[in-house]
Amino acid sequence: MQQQSVFDLDHLPRAYFRLALPVVLNMLVTLVYNLADTYFIARTGVTDLVAGVALCSPVFTALMAFGNIYGQGGSSLISRMLGGDDREGVRRVSSFCFYLAAATGVVLAVPALAFRRPLLSLIGADRDTLPYAAEYFSVLAAGAPIVILSFIHSNLLRCEGLASTAVAGTMSGTVLNIILDPIMISGLGWGARGAALATVTGYLFSDLFLLVILRRRSRYLSVDIRLARVSAGELRQIMAVGLTAAITNLASSMCLVVMNKYLAAYGSARVAAMGIALKINMIAQLILVGLAFGGVPLFGYLYGADDEPRLRALTGFCRRSMCALAAAMSAVLILAAPRLMGVFVDEPGVVADGALMLRWQAAGNVFAAVVLLYTCLFQATGKALPALVMSVSRQGVVFIAVLAAAVALAGYGGLLAAQAIADLTSAALALALYAAVFGRKRP
Repeated sequence: MQQQSVFDLDHLPRAYFRLALPVVLNMLVTLVYNLADTYFIARTGVTDLVAGVALCSPVFTALMAFGNIYGQGGSSLISRMLGGDDREGVRRVSSFCFYLAAATGVVLAVPALAFRRPLLSLIGADRDTLPYAAEYFSVLAAGAPIVILSFIHSNLLRCEGLASTAVAGTMSGTVLNIILDPIMISGLGWGARGAALATVTGYLFSDLFLLVILRRRSRYLSVDIRLARVSAGELRQIMAVGLTAAITNLASSMCLVVMNKYLAAYGSARVAAMGIALKINMIAQLILVGLAFGGVPLFGYLYGADDEPRLRALTGFCRRSMCALAAAMSAVLILAAPRLMGVFVDEPGVVADGALMLRWQAAGNVFAAVVLLYTCLFQATGKALPALVMSVSRQGVVFIAVLAAAVALAGYGGLLAAQAIADLTSAALALALYAAVFGRKRP
């Protein structure tokens, strides 16, 4: 008897957009939250508070990295298992990832809180920004298990085509977060602590919502602790892909720390300006991330079903679509940079600095689209080594090497141009790896 497909394989673009658009929508809601968070913090008028919260961005990215070990590593394996019709394996792997993620969050929270001050100094907090950074960091670290768990079912539910349902769960928490931000930051006067509390509360709501969805609607996934076991080979597959996904986030955190340290020499106002510019550029980045990750379940399913022609066709379609959209979004960001910065801050110097930063960040978005797509493709198909190489390129070794060289050669101007140069270099590397892994024939 022929296996019934989880996806509509006769209409690949339609199947892809059914998966990707809900993820993009979720990313846009997340973007609204990030911008709202930045807006309410910036409107306090305390530059050191804005800079202190911006310095904690790598901490959140690090928690995301650990969530992606099991969320993306598990979803890659589960997608291939569904392609091979191994439903018992899907139940075991999904349960295993859920409980291991929760345990990891608890293990991380304890040392993070115990070594709060040295960790904050490491990421660039100084005498002025430390009090605000410490308030935000403490709440975020205590909520580590909650934040990490949010990346499990939001990824795994998409593997069986429940992208819209998964997004409804994550969006509900994000909307709650947006509602709580002005209340906790300004209304109650909790400042940085209030921003972090709103974030953790939103993630907790999403976790509970997604758990209910899984128990009621999922046909394949499980949270039965009795099934929470995997073989040594399955664990290697989860970790091989998951760790490369995590390294992407950790490398991004490291790069942000390094860049902030360089920027600190030019004053906290420029650190704050870069924090706002990066949040605005998320308009493009999160949409591209949503489109890239939206295709992961379909990439993995086609690879698991050994359907190479459709996999190549889908890859080519995604590349063309994402690059065209990235170019359009970048043009808007570059042209409207001063006005966009002015929405969040009214200090002319910060607006001018941030507009220039935003233009340089947007300049590399087309190349970033290529990097994101092929990184997701390698992860979804279990190509751990290429995925690892890509994970430490654009926001990792390549960026740090480019940053150091650019600053040495051009000072502040080189610092601003470093990300765009790293994006271009990493995109060339992604295309070369694709040709090496999947053959010279291009879709």
